[in-house]
Amino acid sequence: MKIFIRISCLFFFGIISTYAQNNSVSGKVTSNGESLSFVNIYLKNTKLGTSTNENGFFELKNIPNGTYIIVASSVGFKSKSAKLILSGTEKITKNFNLSENNSLEEIVISGTLRPVTKSNSPVPVEVYSKTFFKKNPTPSIFESMQNVNGVRPQLNCNVCNTGDIHINGLEGPYTFVLIDGMPIVSGLSTVYGLTGIPQALIERVEVVKGPASTLYGSEAVGGIINIITKKPLNAPILSTDILTSSWGEVNTDIGLRYKLSKKAQGLLGINYFNYQNRIDNNKDGFTDLTLQNRISIFNKVNIERKSNKVFTIAGRYVYEDRWGGEMDWEREFRGTDIKYGESIYTNRWETFGTYELPTSENINFQFSANGHYQDSFYGTDAYDAEQVIGFGQFVYNKQIAQKHDLLLGLAYRYTFYDDNTFATFEEDGITNKPSVTHLPGIFAQDEIALNSQNKLLLGARWDYNSLHGNIFSPRINYKWNSKDKSDIFRASVGNGFRVANVFTEDHAALTGARKVEFNGELEPETSWNANINYVKKINTKNAFITLDGSVFYTYFNNRILPDYETDPNKIIYANLNGFSVSQGISLNTDITFTNGLSLNAGATLMDVSITENGIRKRQLLTESFSGVWSISYKFNSSFSVDYTGNVYGPMRLPLISDTDPRAANSPWFSIQNIQLTKKFTNNWELYGGVKNLLNFTPAKNSIARPFDPFDKEVVFDANGQATATPNNPNALTFDPSYVYASNQGIRAFLGLRYTLF
Repeated sequence: MKIFIRISCLFFFGIISTYAQNNSVSGKVTSNGESLSFVNIYLKNTKLGTSTNENGFFELKNIPNGTYIIVASSVGFKSKSAKLILSGTEKITKNFNLSENNSLEEIVISGTLRPVTKSNSPVPVEVYSKTFFKKNPTPSIFESMQNVNGVRPQLNCNVCNTGDIHINGLEGPYTFVLIDGMPIVSGLSTVYGLTGIPQALIERVEVVKGPASTLYGSEAVGGIINIITKKPLNAPILSTDILTSSWGEVNTDIGLRYKLSKKAQGLLGINYFNYQNRIDNNKDGFTDLTLQNRISIFNKVNIERKSNKVFTIAGRYVYEDRWGGEMDWEREFRGTDIKYGESIYTNRWETFGTYELPTSENINFQFSANGHYQDSFYGTDAYDAEQVIGFGQFVYNKQIAQKHDLLLGLAYRYTFYDDNTFATFEEDGITNKPSVTHLPGIFAQDEIALNSQNKLLLGARWDYNSLHGNIFSPRINYKWNSKDKSDIFRASVGNGFRVANVFTEDHAALTGARKVEFNGELEPETSWNANINYVKKINTKNAFITLDGSVFYTYFNNRILPDYETDPNKIIYANLNGFSVSQGISLNTDITFTNGLSLNAGATLMDVSITENGIRKRQLLTESFSGVWSISYKFNSSFSVDYTGNVYGPMRLPLISDTDPRAANSPWFSIQNIQLTKKFTNNWELYGGVKNLLNFTPAKNSIARPFDPFDKEVVFDANGQATATPNNPNALTFDPSYVYASNQGIRAFLGLRYTLF
């Protein structure tokens, strides 16, 4: 308590001291009519400085009287400066228009596999900066996505707390996660690979909603999340971020820029997360939050070459030991029926990079490889798995007659997967047979500039899957913008294709509570998606406003869905004998006021349904409404407050039977957070606040029969179904799959950042 009082005093005196000076400078930074975000604005030879926000706006307050040189600087653009003379109470408006510096050309947006500004992209791409994620700091990028509209981190297990990321109601396996544009998180790592990415190294996150299979392959059905790491040349010399909470979580992020030689710059990142506090606030006998010990090491090297040709190579290693279960579980009980626990050891390595060929034409070779090894027990059920994926592609980009921007690609993907389940057995059910898949492909894209206000994007991809044959994925995008680009309209239609591997993608298939059964040979899924997007920008004297609305529709054939309801003791996977539809509308607004207040809010209304044998049902674990918001206010350049949150509508939940006493639908719920941030000079930053202000947690009976996790006291009939008995009147079995939110309640957090430029 004493430390929070001291922090409050520091914040208070920080506010009081700022009103001693009244001079201020504000303005906007643009380039070719486009707003530039995160441009460095500073007064030369002083410690006064800031950066532009997402809309290019900046403000410097409380400047002492005097003569100054104000500088606007950003990598990839030529710096500009101006002279300021301040005397008395001055409120000066100074705008900058920066011109590009071709010698330091920077990739900004990649919705089309090539550099393009956001407003020029015919594919709607949402960009979230590192500043956005700092408003609600979390130990992993998985949790950070909770404040992105239409994107929801979904927990899939009450015991081990693994999960995936949903986009517009579609499950995690439909979301393709990239690091620096390379496919890294997929297959076995879909469940476990979204943690351990050092956030100190993240520059921004790009989100594309809807199929991107034409460029990114068969897994990009629901959308892509592209995590862009910092360039070694742009990164600070040292950045550290240490975060702890009143629950006992400790997260440490370290980023270090170093020089290997005159032509080689490196960036080293280390993330360490530890949580070893057994808490059972809901009194069900199980840990509310999974205990974890995780370390991740990331290294990225950029090699300077002649003619500014690109050569970047990076690697990451992740080790994680996590377990959840009964409060008195110990390592000696791993794999036994003495005490129930889910224990998972993960070893993972990754490497990826880009090499621009030394030719007069623009040809890139991009590559990635990763190995994922899992040693785990879910109660008494062992799951040992190994996956190795190799990927490489050549991409050729050519401008033709100033109207056609042609992109051609040649890709190959190799996947090796082996585990100890029947998924890799021969037909005799005894002999082990690892799965090996080869996936060569070619793709082509033509971005046609019909005129200065209209663009047409045509794309097609052909892949050959060694197990399932030919795959064809076309798409078409259209974009119109007003002359001043204050109005932008986009429309798209695309096809998606996905080959499912249940055991690598769905944690529910691994839990020891239910047996897994396949109903027939699983066929690949196909889908068609249509999307309409409209963006309106409004600049007033006191505010910069962006309105963004989308309507989306996805139709699935052959969709693979888990059936929890036919048999309470099983999860039955089969291709849908019918069709599935995901449709809805999404609205976003971003408002930045000149007085230091900014608002980012969004809402998504959607209907995800499954129609089989003429019967239509809502999809399990899918909300019909979600909303997010982030409200920030800067009192001055060194003190700010952030209020973030989300709200979710009811989801249909998996019940064991008609006699299951648990609610069939989740309630409306909201997770809200508040944070105070104080900067001391340009190097030190202290932040703290409260998470889950409303102290929301799921129902205490979310785990069915937690006191009998091995069903030792359950009586089964001749068909293997639980029967009602005096000590089990509802005929329940142990089941941790009824989960829609974390059991972690209200908690305080405190963090410290140090940055050396």
